[in-house]
Parts: sequence; structure tokens; C-alpha cells
Amino acid sequence: MKVLHIITGLGVGGAERQLQTLLRRLPARCEVVTLSNPGPVAEALRADGVPVTDLGMRGNRDLRALPRLVRTIRRGRYDIVHTHLYRACVYGRPAARLAGVRAVVATEHSLGEHGIEGRPLRRTTRALYRATEKLGALTVAVSPTVAGRLDRWGVPAERIEVIPNAIDPARFRFAPAARRVVRARLGLDPDALVLAGVGRLVPGKRFDLLVRAAARVPQARVVLAGEGPEAEPLRRLAAGLGVADRVRLVGECDGPGVAGLLSAADVFVSCSPEETFGVAVLEALAAGLPAYYAACPAVQDLPPGEAPGARRIDPDPEALAAAVRREAAAGPRRYPVPAAVHRYGVAAAADRLMALYGRLHTAVAAPRPPSMLLASAFPPPFVFPSPGPEPPRTPEPAQRAGGGPR
Repeated sequence: MKVLHIITGLGVGGAERQLQTLLRRLPARCEVVTLSNPGPVAEALRADGVPVTDLGMRGNRDLRALPRLVRTIRRGRYDIVHTHLYRACVYGRPAARLAGVRAVVATEHSLGEHGIEGRPLRRTTRALYRATEKLGALTVAVSPTVAGRLDRWGVPAERIEVIPNAIDPARFRFAPAARRVVRARLGLDPDALVLAGVGRLVPGKRFDLLVRAAARVPQARVVLAGEGPEAEPLRRLAAGLGVADRVRLVGECDGPGVAGLLSAADVFVSCSPEETFGVAVLEALAAGLPAYYAACPAVQDLPPGEAPGARRIDPDPEALAAAVRREAAAGPRRYPVPAAVHRYGVAAAADRLMALYGRLHTAVAAPRPPSMLLASAFPPPFVFPSPGPEPPRTPEPAQRAGGGPR
């Protein structure tokens, strides 16, 4: 089976890293098209032997990308086209159908209650998403939480399938040697209490709460992995609170870098009040860390007791500071890798995705003329709305000194 994955960009983000993780396990011939930004994940995919094509798209309104994408799909003679992230779905699903591919699946990575990938959910955003969704065969939700949001948008239940995000627990196993090396590189004392955060440095992630909490706990040090427009505001906040020497922003990190950071840390914190999954929390649990989160569907959607090292907290600096003080009093500790982490193993996710591909490939009927396909999805007098300006996506290394909702 030959599969083309279309993604908006390949910087170090949660969806991007998730694609890389899955492609290492999928028993299919996979190729990738990135609409723009062939960043570090593109290099990593090529190193893994996955062909990557950069479409060179110049923005959401670069409509020239659509015929280029149609030609790319036709030349490749793909059995399945799989799209990831908003812009790739908006362009990829019509392009696939125009190219004669009817087995079109999308993964919805980042649909929140009030935004999608940092983009406000305006009427035109939702209309364009809904219209192009009709050109696909199925949408994969990365959690039951996301499936519920799709349902409330009006996506038919039979066109939604939950396949949770995946994690390779072995890649994040605690490594004492990495702990020593990363702490030395960052200038952190061996006995310092280190709080780690991983994700895009954007307002919605609320890393400012972590900085404010650390200011209330003198022995705490903060290390944030990620890039984004909030980097400078966070530095100014740390300086204003008198803790600039206790806050490290280490920039964008890939998977191995995140693993090293988690080994160096004592506590993981995710202050984001809205997440679609929460891979970064699972990675922290795989490293044996106590993990505090404001929202994490990956844990919240599970039966109680499957993630004893994870604790939900209010996104409030004093509540977080109180939790950090308790961790300081308990001293450094590592938990056994919990059942929650193993539940989301990458091998199981790859098997489920391949089974889905097989069903779609078998079920699709003979191709119909592109004009009929477009007419059914965009009945007159439909006006193709503009996606609007592309918000900055500094990956979440994931999510991410090592990455997301990451």
C-alpha cells in the first residue's frame, strides 16, 4: 500500500513529531509532502528513508499550491492520502479528490473548544473546515475529547474514528548519565529542584504561570523547551520577578533532546488550560517524573489509577507553587512507568492506522469525475472562504535540552 502524508509544515511540533513516530512503525510505503517549512522533522524523516517533498507554499492564500499538489498526487499513484493540520486538510482533501484518490483520511491533532492550532475559531475557519471535510472519507481524532468536539461541529459520527496519539516509552526512559550531562550543560547544580515545561511558547500554553510559581519557591529552577512569540515576554517576566538567573529557555528541541531534559528534571508542569491530547505529559510519565497538568485528555479520558504520577492542578501560580513545595519536601523521586504510557504505545497505534487504511482502500468505489466531487461538497452558491492569516507555529516539541498540546 502506498500512502502520501500531507502536512502543513515540518518544524519540531507535536503533530510533526507524531507523524515521524508513526512512520517509523507503519508497514506501508509512505511519502510526505510539506506545504511549507521543511524544518528539522523533514531532515529526520529523510534520515529515516522517507521521501519528503516541499511544496514551497507561501501562505494560506497561495492558491497555486492546489494544482501543484494535484499533480504531485497524480504522479505518485497513491492508494491513500492522509492529511495533517488545518491548512494541509483544507488543500489536501480537495487535491486528493481532484487527483482521483477517494481514500482520503485526515488526523485532527489540534482542535480546541475555542481555537485550532492557535487560530481563533471564526465562522469562515469553521465553514472552510466543514466544507473540505466532506471531501474526505474519515477523520481521525487523537482523543475522545477531540472526537466530541468534531461531533459538536456536525461531523457525522460514522466519519470519526479515535486513534490516540502514540508514544515510544523506551525513548524517554530515565537516564542518569543524561541527567548529569544536561544539567552541566545548562549550568544547573546537581541538587537543584528543576521544573520542566515543553511546548510552543505561545500565550495559550501559559508558561508564565510556571515562571510566577518558581518565583514563589526560592530553590526552584525552570527549564522551558520550545520556541515562539512568548520567548521574549517570558524573559522580561523572569527579569521583572527577579528570577532571570533561575529560568532557562533552551529553544526548539527534538525528541532525543526532550528525553535528555526530562531526565535532568525533577518535576514536569503543563499549565495549558486546553489540550487535545497531552503527549508531553505522557513523555514525562515515561521518564518517571511527577507530572502536573491543567488539562491532559490522554490522562483524563482513562480510568482512575492508570497514571499515579500525574496530578491535575488549577492553572494558578499559587496552587502550582504549593505543589512544587510539596515536591521539594519529598525530594527527588522517579515513578515506575505507569499503565497510561503503555496504553498509548506506538506499535498499537500503527496497527490501528493500518487497519483503517485497509478498510478504506477496500471500501472506496470507482472514482467519479472531479467536477461531480466538487459539486457535491460545494453546492452553489458556496463561496470558498479564505483561511485567514497563518498563526505562528513554533513547535511543541512538542511539544520539543532537550520538543506540542507539546
